[in-house]
Amino acid sequence: MSRSGSPEEPALFRSIFPYGAVARIPFEGAPELPAPAARPYIADSTFRDGQQAAPPYRVEAVVTLFDLLHQLGGVSGLIRTSEFFLYTERDRRAVEKCLERGYEHPRIVPWIRAAEPDLRLVTDMGFTEACMLLSVSDYHIHLKLGSDRDRYKEQALAMAEAALTAGVSPRMHFEDITRADIPYCVELARDLAALAAQENRPLTVRLCDTLGLGVPYPGAALPRSIPRLVRTFIEEAGIPGENLEFHGHNDLHKALVNTVTAWLYGAAGASGTLLGFGERTGNAPVEALCLEHVSLTGQDADCDLTAVPEIARVFEQQLGLSVPPNYPLAGSEVSTTAAGIHAHGIARNPETYAAWDAGALLNRPARVALTDRSGLAGVAMWLNDRFGLEGAAMVDKSHPGVAAMQRAIVEAYGDGGRGRLTDDELVHIARASMPELFSPPETPGLNGD
Repeated sequence: MSRSGSPEEPALFRSIFPYGAVARIPFEGAPELPAPAARPYIADSTFRDGQQAAPPYRVEAVVTLFDLLHQLGGVSGLIRTSEFFLYTERDRRAVEKCLERGYEHPRIVPWIRAAEPDLRLVTDMGFTEACMLLSVSDYHIHLKLGSDRDRYKEQALAMAEAALTAGVSPRMHFEDITRADIPYCVELARDLAALAAQENRPLTVRLCDTLGLGVPYPGAALPRSIPRLVRTFIEEAGIPGENLEFHGHNDLHKALVNTVTAWLYGAAGASGTLLGFGERTGNAPVEALCLEHVSLTGQDADCDLTAVPEIARVFEQQLGLSVPPNYPLAGSEVSTTAAGIHAHGIARNPETYAAWDAGALLNRPARVALTDRSGLAGVAMWLNDRFGLEGAAMVDKSHPGVAAMQRAIVEAYGDGGRGRLTDDELVHIARASMPELFSPPETPGLNGD
């Protein structure tokens, strides 16, 4: 592979990244074949990429989320690491409190810039490894830093050598790699690996799709192709798959699929954040990566998805961040249907409109939200759930009170333009339509038969 551009002319790949138009996806050559990582793991970035995109997290909230990370996938070691800043007193206090938990996983790893003062923060706290940021595209090296590739490589190697001399194993994060000159990145990775080998220390390389420009399509061309990027670093840079990670962003809706694609083509480490919270549009959600891992391996015991609703609660109540009700896995309404035909199917057999037993696996049992489209079956299901009706006390869609309530709901929505009826409003309608539900018990025949 030969470099693009020159020291004087940065390689910006304008035919692929025109800036004034949508980025292009060229294809070339035969598609790569999957070669899945033998021991995939997750590298959490909630307290680094997630933290930098939000107001400062309170130490107590960080510790609570760290506990939940451990519950979600740390017990098995699936969530192997978690990155932390060390820059402020609050950052360091959070690290100390999390270290006190004594968990084997996730293992706390500091994240720093490739600079001497940052490295001192690592050694002062006694860490023996650190994530180090390296900008590798000419958009960063030339346009942001005003340098060139050769000078920047010398600086990067000097920082890696300083880390190794200080007893710190570097985890090099290749920033903006999906807009970079890949032959240059391969050279840099080889030189870094040679330095680490001299000190008999491991080198981890992370491929950072900083702007979410990567694509998962076999046969796509570099630098955007995730399959080709992963295979190039394994086969040409000589970085073993177990020492290769991928970090995606969701700018173009591909963070999760790109990250899982990196797994499938041999990169063992999948970086993500809880609920996908991160810079701009966020990252691959850690909980979704846990789900994909189980789907791909069948190792159900590797993660505990019942932690996910509690994670969402902490984000909303302790961090003040909003979790959309329909956000997959974590949203409050992910198991809620408003369509009458769906409610009817669920009432007959929950598997008709449920991908899995979300009540048992996620603590999100099937529920019904009532709109003018919910139909009689939806109203009956809501009543049974809301009032805890069981056995002979359950109502079905043939009950006249169900029809009365459904008519009242349709009238309440009128010509549209209003929000969903609240629980209090629905209870008020139910009281008017079925007063017997609010009478003393032992009222027989709620189904009218």
